[in-house]
Amino acid sequence: MNATYIYIAHERGRVADDGKIGVVITILPQAEFVEKVGGDKVHVTLMVPPGASPHVYEPTTSQLMEVSDAKMYAMVGSGVEFELVRMEKLIEVNRDMLVVDTSEGVTLMGKDPHIWNSPVNAKIMVENICKGLIEVDPENADFYTQNKNNYLKELDILDGYIHYKLDGFTNRVFLIYHPAFGYFATEYNLTQLPVEHGGKEPTPKVIQDCIDKARQYNLQYVFVAPQFATERCEIIANEIEGQTASMDPLAKNYISNMGRIADSLALEFAT
Repeated sequence: MNATYIYIAHERGRVADDGKIGVVITILPQAEFVEKVGGDKVHVTLMVPPGASPHVYEPTTSQLMEVSDAKMYAMVGSGVEFELVRMEKLIEVNRDMLVVDTSEGVTLMGKDPHIWNSPVNAKIMVENICKGLIEVDPENADFYTQNKNNYLKELDILDGYIHYKLDGFTNRVFLIYHPAFGYFATEYNLTQLPVEHGGKEPTPKVIQDCIDKARQYNLQYVFVAPQFATERCEIIANEIEGQTASMDPLAKNYISNMGRIADSLALEFAT
């Protein structure tokens, strides 16, 4: 799945009854990417719903029916566990759809799949989505290209905002339960300290190590995502006399969510 496009058949899926092009995505942040480029010409089907974890989710029958009618699947392509486990079976459901690897052109960091949490990587993903839409619907190439260019400008503004909020701090360390912001940390010269390692529940020793590091760096927040339980983070927060705070790696409203994340980190770094 490393090529940008995997051509599966000479025909591309079917157009939905409302005339829109069916596009399947794996995770919620991709919805904004596809909708911003495709506008009113696309119908987006999400595989991993809000609050669910891409590591364990299994698609429903109704989702598989949507896949069977889709013209394009925009896969993340960076090793998201849902795709590693389910992608071949999803392709079997609809061998006519175009599969786009939106990670093509992104420099991957080991086995970390969370490429979308860097706005710079998001721009690459959007470019790949646009190419895919043009492939399945060449008559509207200009429409998709203009929409893409407009959205890339929004992502540039977001990137500038994050730099504005975070560049001036000396303390650049944050503590988070699930290590979903490695690409973000690399892009903005930050250090992510994860509580969870390798998808395993943290041991008492790991929790104590996190408490020690939080005290070392004078951290006041333990960041958590709605996809994961918070009990361990609350223990750490209580020990450092701090608090837990939300940092969602899978929110739909990508630009506003990433802006809120920058705001939250600025509050942490300012303490």
